[in-house]
Amino acid sequence: MPTASALVLFSAGQDSATCLAWALDRFERVETIGFDYGQRHRIELDQRPKLAALIASQRPTWRQRLGDDCVVDLTGYGALAGSALVENRAIEVAAAGLPNTFVPGRNLVFLSVAAAHAYRRGIDVLVGGMCETDFSGYPDCRLETIKAQERALALGLERPITIKTPLMHLTKAQTWALANSLGGVGLVDAIVEGSHTCYEGDRSQRHDWGYGCGACPACDLRAKGYSDWRASHSAN
Repeated sequence: MPTASALVLFSAGQDSATCLAWALDRFERVETIGFDYGQRHRIELDQRPKLAALIASQRPTWRQRLGDDCVVDLTGYGALAGSALVENRAIEVAAAGLPNTFVPGRNLVFLSVAAAHAYRRGIDVLVGGMCETDFSGYPDCRLETIKAQERALALGLERPITIKTPLMHLTKAQTWALANSLGGVGLVDAIVEGSHTCYEGDRSQRHDWGYGCGACPACDLRAKGYSDWRASHSAN
């Protein structure tokens, strides 16, 4: 039986959408938090309430469990951190070997702010879509980083806090498979239709896997994962 409550870091991307469904399946009360860090494309912020409603509508119990949402203004941090996600420049691999879509410390900042909100709301579980198998290799998506942050937050808040990362070791194909196992074709369709991943902010082109330019690294990863999942799903 589901117990306790959780706060989901919800960006309206494929990963956080799957994490929201995962949490709604496991916790009695689920709240969401989003962050405005000055993204070049605000489509993901616009999609958040629409996608959350689509996901909750897949199960009567999910609708009952979905609680409050808040969006936090972190535009000052975004301007300091700098990235192709907040500045109008081409996406490329930087000298350090990471794509310039990397926003330094983003997940650490997000988790710290989410933990402060969770503390006030009486929630001791954070759920995030961090994944160390992602193509980018962002250092703040790795399990070692998340575990260290979990420990730091528990010390700083002087109370236990758990960070759940259900996608940590999954490929994008496995993430689609997880969504299917949680809510079947209805949930998969909701994520395809309502989520947004494209770095270029393109929602004018509709593909089998969702909306996007179809050419940026995020679209490429999502499309390949969807194709791999569909091939595997059809074979079973």
